[in-house]
Amino acid sequence: MNDKPLIVQSDKTLLLDVHHKDSEACRSDLMKFCELVKSPEHVHTYTLSAISLWNAASSGVSSAFICERIQFWSRFPVGESVLFYVRDIATRFGKVVLMGSEDPMYYLLYIKEAKIRAELTARKNIAKMLIANDENSFLLEKYNRGEIKLQLIKLGYPVDDRIALEKGIPIPMGLRETTLGGRSLVVRDYQKQAAQALLGDLGPGCGYGTIVLPCGSGKTVVGMQIMSILQTKTLIVTTNIAAVHQWRDEILDKTTLSAEQIGEYTGERKDPKDVTVCTYQVLTYRPDKEGPFPHLELLTKGEWGLIIYDEVHMLPAPVFKITAELQAVYRVGLTATLVREDGREDEVFSLVGPKRFDVPWNELQQQGFIAEAYCHEVRVDLPTDLEIPYALGNKREKYRLASENPLKLDVVKDLVSRHPDDFILIIGQYISQLETIAALFGLPIITGSTPNAKREELYRAFKEGEIHILVVSKVANFAIDLPDASVAIQVSGTFGSRSEEAQRLGRILRPKNRSSFFYSIVTRYSNEEEFAANRQKFLAEQGYSYEIEVWNN
Repeated sequence: MNDKPLIVQSDKTLLLDVHHKDSEACRSDLMKFCELVKSPEHVHTYTLSAISLWNAASSGVSSAFICERIQFWSRFPVGESVLFYVRDIATRFGKVVLMGSEDPMYYLLYIKEAKIRAELTARKNIAKMLIANDENSFLLEKYNRGEIKLQLIKLGYPVDDRIALEKGIPIPMGLRETTLGGRSLVVRDYQKQAAQALLGDLGPGCGYGTIVLPCGSGKTVVGMQIMSILQTKTLIVTTNIAAVHQWRDEILDKTTLSAEQIGEYTGERKDPKDVTVCTYQVLTYRPDKEGPFPHLELLTKGEWGLIIYDEVHMLPAPVFKITAELQAVYRVGLTATLVREDGREDEVFSLVGPKRFDVPWNELQQQGFIAEAYCHEVRVDLPTDLEIPYALGNKREKYRLASENPLKLDVVKDLVSRHPDDFILIIGQYISQLETIAALFGLPIITGSTPNAKREELYRAFKEGEIHILVVSKVANFAIDLPDASVAIQVSGTFGSRSEEAQRLGRILRPKNRSSFFYSIVTRYSNEEEFAANRQKFLAEQGYSYEIEVWNN
């Protein structure tokens, strides 16, 4: 037996000994082609999934490299079945290639292997889209471009889309050397690399995909860098009105575009311009459940040359359907995590595009581009008078009782007293719990029902130091820029949501002259502990660990 940190098992799970001296170097390799499944304190479990292998392949990571790395790090010989699986699945990317044809009405679907061609023609839902061309290819009507990609990835054959994207309406724009706020604008190397990885040489197979960067690392700047290269009519879709206004303000501050060229399309205002920022909510609004989506035409008929999907892991189902029709447009998904709790990562891969760029969070932390953060899980007992109601409740009732544990209020008070000079966010899932905290401590609160004008006023007051503590619901999970926030206290969350945990930590990762602290308060011996463990998986994959603290009054 050699002294290596990894055990590779025949079920394609990989066990990493986190106490081994080489565990960090091994983790750095695994992140390129694996997914983290669970991360307790001693051994982390990864898996080789199809999506993780296809994302690796589309980024230029070969199956040979993956096999060599897992064999290098493995304590025991790696089973041939695992190596075969890696070679088989990873190399499927590129076996079906979509390209242009001589007939402008059709695309060409090139499939070299006869067995794949036979499998596709045997399936009626796929065969009806294909027109025989020659022994290695089929013709495909242009409007089926997105649908064929969706159908084939379900079969295990991700399409390598090599059709050059269409140039949109030219809109001259560039990045300023000095922002309107008077600061020097320097695009960081990793931000330039992310834009370059997406755009390539602007030829076939380039110009679409997802970019994964930590919260606080400047994904907005990456979006604007891409805009300045393409210089075309642009639609940016984001999560809420506050995020719309932040994008608008950032574009105005850092690009040569004028205020008259930047439009907003939200529930409050519908004013599309050369560059338009809108919300997912307005695109998916419809007056009744069976009716059409009246605002989706903004996507389909806007003549956009570039679409930026901010927080792409939040892409709603109706937008997926329209995105399937927008395959000729330059497009980029920006996110801190590709994790989707609904398991639709394959649709993001197919329709927005594969992962083109990814940087580990701890790498940017070491370089000083995001704040150093310490994660703590504070465990608190359930009051004795709630033990019987908890025991009798169903799973959902138990989770809510544990989440709204009244003893958490004392923990919040204690944690706030530890950080008298910090800017603190108290974040939770349940409005009644947050309202109790806000009333008890006399704090301002932002929830989904808070008018947008009031939200922006409170965000402004927090940014400018007029208030130091803000209570927020999950409306603050995404795309909210509060650069001075250095402490987050999470009193409850959306069950086991890994992406939410990452986003909430992200609220305090803007670089500053102090460390950041993320506290998650969890009820001991309850199902909240199980959900908390699942929530922490993504951050564990990024190299974060949680100190466990049992609170004793």
